[in-house]
Amino acid sequence: MAAEFVDGPSGPLEMVRSGRGEPVTVFAHGMGASIPSTRPYASGVSGTRVFFHFRSHGRSAPAFDGWDYDHTADELLAVSDHAAATRALGVSMGAGSILRVLLRDPRRFERVVLVIPAVVDSPRNSAGLVRYEAMAQASRDGDAATIRAQLERELPASARGSDAAQAWVDQQTEVFLRPGMAEALRDMPHAVPVADVEALRGLELPVLILAQRGDEVHPVSSAERLAQHLPNARLEVFDEHGLLWGHRARVRKVVGEFFDDPADDIR
Repeated sequence: MAAEFVDGPSGPLEMVRSGRGEPVTVFAHGMGASIPSTRPYASGVSGTRVFFHFRSHGRSAPAFDGWDYDHTADELLAVSDHAAATRALGVSMGAGSILRVLLRDPRRFERVVLVIPAVVDSPRNSAGLVRYEAMAQASRDGDAATIRAQLERELPASARGSDAAQAWVDQQTEVFLRPGMAEALRDMPHAVPVADVEALRGLELPVLILAQRGDEVHPVSSAERLAQHLPNARLEVFDEHGLLWGHRARVRKVVGEFFDDPADDIR
């Protein structure tokens, strides 16, 4: 897939497309992740799939002007508007960015998938803050070993030691060492996508929420809080083996069916 570059608020954003025709679905990765990390969610989705890198990720421009959900929502909108996307899937930070877009414009997307949302209206818990403070310091210092060790600890036990897991750790470590990532690791753990959780009750579009048990960085409680306040949401909770490590085929099926069956009204 050939890369395109879209004008973003802080510089060019890398974007790639696959598939063809309508509908168009945009896929937004999490902090320290990448386009390849969102592709598995798209494999069962028809139409055009649009992937992009947020600031300081991939070949997108590095950004040092602060990090919050307004910045990431602006970038998601820049790509979505350029590609005429009508649907969206976001992972962690990407999920929060979708929520921020919808709170600005509840009709911007027809349906969305929120994967392992980390926070809603409260900053990360103490364990999450400690994790990101350590990662921010390692990123500033160029300390790849500390970043690798942290990422390896977060892998499901069943995946550790596999070639795929090591390749993932290598890829993620490289991203966390990019320019601008220390600032992201410093700022984003204190940011929230939703100022008032009650505002979510006004979002009537269909929403699928995916969560996994045993993930302290993305607690199931955040996904449950979203499901309680979004009036047309369905929550799917997977076990501690991990969404893509242990349940890739099931995740592909659930996401594809949700996006591609317009008669599937969650309510």
